[in-house]
Amino acid sequence: MTKRRSRGDGGLHWDEKRQRWIATASLGYDPSGKRLVKRGSGKTKTEAKNKLKEVLRDFEDGVAIAPSNYTVKDAVDDWLLFGLAGRDKATLDFWSSLGRVHVVPSLGAQKLRDLRAEHVDKWLAEKAKTLSTRSLRGIHECLNRSVKRAMARDKVKRNVIELCSVPAGRAGRPSKALTLAQAEGVLRAAADTTMHAYVVVALLTGARTEELRPLTWDHVFLRGEPDASPPVPPYIAVWRSVRAGGETKTRKSRRTIALPQRCVDVLWQHWEDQGWDRLAAGDKWEENGLVFASAVGKELDSSNVRRAFRQSLKDVDGVDAAEWTPREMRHSFVSLLSDNGVPIEEISRLVGHSGTAITEKVYRKQIRPVIQTGAVAMDGIFKITQEP
Repeated sequence: MTKRRSRGDGGLHWDEKRQRWIATASLGYDPSGKRLVKRGSGKTKTEAKNKLKEVLRDFEDGVAIAPSNYTVKDAVDDWLLFGLAGRDKATLDFWSSLGRVHVVPSLGAQKLRDLRAEHVDKWLAEKAKTLSTRSLRGIHECLNRSVKRAMARDKVKRNVIELCSVPAGRAGRPSKALTLAQAEGVLRAAADTTMHAYVVVALLTGARTEELRPLTWDHVFLRGEPDASPPVPPYIAVWRSVRAGGETKTRKSRRTIALPQRCVDVLWQHWEDQGWDRLAAGDKWEENGLVFASAVGKELDSSNVRRAFRQSLKDVDGVDAAEWTPREMRHSFVSLLSDNGVPIEEISRLVGHSGTAITEKVYRKQIRPVIQTGAVAMDGIFKITQEP
């Protein structure tokens, strides 16, 4: 005779409505006194019992059982909606674009519990045909953070994304730097445009575009502090940015930069011109105290600056305006200083980097001076005998 199951051992029965076998097991009671019953279903008895074993294994591992229909799309949507709460709009738009354009269309329908490392590897390899390495890192990070959040909420047992490396993608758009002659051409071309002061300050101080757009006159000191000991030259305090909360990119990005005389002269003229703009705008003017503002005093957005910058470059010889962006004035600042022998440590401080590593990594093509110390020493050690 077949031994009868003990009370609470569960069972196996056919569900006519679902047309599936259902395997059940009772695991006692929860703190509220409700019976804990785990189930597994399948088209055959064996499949149902195997599903139940997986459920019981997850339960013993301390992993809550996620809904069987919880997908990669659900995880990405959850992270974009709740995981990025409080971030600024630009950050939300950036990650939303990566998630909804590249992740969800390819992997969104995949059940999260069934996602495997080989699925991710294949997806990244396919994306590497059309995306740059930087973009590949972005979509990998988007998926990684989404699954990590799901894992923390017991939707999945492990994060296979962390096991997958990012392949090399297509070469991205290389950053460029203006030569001295081109930089002079840009300054001349911008002289008769509304971007004149912006171009001069950006090119001669190396400040980021997100630092210059919210710059206020309260942080500009065109007379300096001549009575201080020692006297302080004219300077700007780069203490704000358009980032969430107004903070600069890093702690060391908050810095005070002395102004070259050319910047001082152009900013005095810009102050006067802005006064006329204020009168012309009349009641439409919004007083925000901004150094670089629209015709009615509003803060410029990145597209405003990029469009006006390219307009000011259209007549510069050897420069295709459509291929340049405002951030490349910062690259040009680094390049011009490097060409003139300024140490990398000093350049790093001026551009607000936390150390020299990022300056060398991001601007490596602009770090021009050749390090000659080793060659000079070796020439002295291994003297070359001159032939007669």
